[in-house]
Amino acid sequence: MISKSSSRRGALILAAALAGALTLTACGSSDSGSGDSKDKGAKDKAASAEKVVKTAMGDVKVAAEPKRVVVLDTAELDSVVTLGVKPVGATRTDTASGFPEHLPKDMVDGVKIVGEMPDPNLETIAALDPDLILTSKLRHGDKYEQLKAIAPTVMTEETGLPWKENFLKHAEALGKETEAQTAIEGYKKRSAEVTEALGGKEKAAATEVNMVRFIEGADIRIYGKQNYIGTILTDVGLGRPAITDKAEDGFMVNVSPEKIDQAEADVIFHSTIGDPKKAKATQVLGGPLWKGLDAVKNDKVFPVKDELWIQGIGYTAANLILGELETALTK
Repeated sequence: MISKSSSRRGALILAAALAGALTLTACGSSDSGSGDSKDKGAKDKAASAEKVVKTAMGDVKVAAEPKRVVVLDTAELDSVVTLGVKPVGATRTDTASGFPEHLPKDMVDGVKIVGEMPDPNLETIAALDPDLILTSKLRHGDKYEQLKAIAPTVMTEETGLPWKENFLKHAEALGKETEAQTAIEGYKKRSAEVTEALGGKEKAAATEVNMVRFIEGADIRIYGKQNYIGTILTDVGLGRPAITDKAEDGFMVNVSPEKIDQAEADVIFHSTIGDPKKAKATQVLGGPLWKGLDAVKNDKVFPVKDELWIQGIGYTAANLILGELETALTK
């Protein structure tokens, strides 16, 4: 819920902008012809320093090269870091430091935490005086009016599965298209290297891999193909068990601890978010059904960090995941 003070702050920001525009107009009307020419030149220069970005919320005018960027989810944080842009503010994750530990320390040190991802603090964001806010309609569409009153806000439709397309949109907003292509080509090259390390395309395809996530307060998830980690496994050319074809919208299959045998695969990676006991991880990983899986018997089960494999949602995280995949699957 947006507080009254936050709403007033948004209104004040808009009022200040309008007042500034009126002041400039008044000054222009009293200047000489030479002054008018200078003002016109300044305005033309300012306009040329902007671009229009098509977003999930319509066209948005953005500075050609934004300098003070606030990001409101892990995908956007990965994007800016990948593109060499240190944000001035970001929402926190469930890690002790507030930011995913796999990100370069120098790119997150000193970044202001602007609240929890589901409910960012609008006043804290406004105080940072950003010139660009990056997020998605899925996460913060209900806050769009308040956010755009603070700064140009570029929203993608959703997060996760379309992470590659979203990355290009983030790069466009940041004026970092060249850097984006470098990151994309680097990832493609690394994916191909991992495939070769696994013995080539045929051998990779013959290895069925599952991703299981234990979540506090929810059912256990077996991830399908239509999600962030699913795209990375596909890029390497790895096989997926039949259970993934039953995933709702291709995203996931929810199972209870009593159905964990449905996670059977040649190789299983698993992560936990929240308290392991409350997420049922402790119960399942120590139970007979889990221990009876072929992957467990063959020592082909690998715990991984949730903030990287599930929440990373970007090229910096993806390259690290590729490294962990290669290490585990060539063990």
